[in-house]
Amino acid sequence: MKPQVKRDEYIEKLLKMRENEVHQMDAINQRSLLKGEGLTSPTSAVSTEETRILMEYMDQKNLFNLGSTNEKRRKVLTLKKFFKKKRNQQVEVYSNSGNAVMYTEGKVAAIGRNFVMLSNLKDRFWIPYDAIQSANIPFGIPNYSNTHQHYIYDNDLRTKLLQQFGETVSRKEELFQQFCEDSLESNLHTWKGSRVEVKTAEGDEYTGKILEANDHKLHIKQSNRIKHIDLSTVSYIRTLRLLHLAKRLLKRSRE
Repeated sequence: MKPQVKRDEYIEKLLKMRENEVHQMDAINQRSLLKGEGLTSPTSAVSTEETRILMEYMDQKNLFNLGSTNEKRRKVLTLKKFFKKKRNQQVEVYSNSGNAVMYTEGKVAAIGRNFVMLSNLKDRFWIPYDAIQSANIPFGIPNYSNTHQHYIYDNDLRTKLLQQFGETVSRKEELFQQFCEDSLESNLHTWKGSRVEVKTAEGDEYTGKILEANDHKLHIKQSNRIKHIDLSTVSYIRTLRLLHLAKRLLKRSRE
């Protein structure tokens, strides 16, 4: 049995230990005091660089722990994490559409709850996570550690975010992508009037102009009718320029 220590004795012992401590001013707090900003509490017992590495490790460990319980959920979480780290950077995606393997290369333009949007100088591509087999960085493209997704928050914008958050974020696509993860349905709805090519998991192909997207369906206007496509069957969507459309019509006329 350990001998009991009285409070007064314990305090006296601590004060003596305190007297023998070697006091060394932290570099961050020293600079803060010189600037008149006061003292800051350390985020951990280790250095700031070690803390950053530890936070990244914990984030990755939590991701794999969450995904270990459900294979389908793990795939979605991993893809979202990968694309968020590569926002506005070049990636390549292999996906399935029927028996065909689709290869898409472009910059990550949007990361949604159930899809990723890629873009290049000519087209935009919507690819559901369920259709993706592999995602990577193209060969020869450097793997940037900086995600290039910073947004400058000035005092005016900060005030608007505090007082008019919904209105401010909904007006700017960059802010919306920072704070929200929309679904494939809601994202396509904002592209009404765009001409697209739609591929399904069964291998069917449709082209037309987006009228709207609601009730889990994509409604496109074709030459003489309106096609209602179940979004759960969609595996690939690409914007169509007039040149693409003319080539497709010419190809059909020759068949």
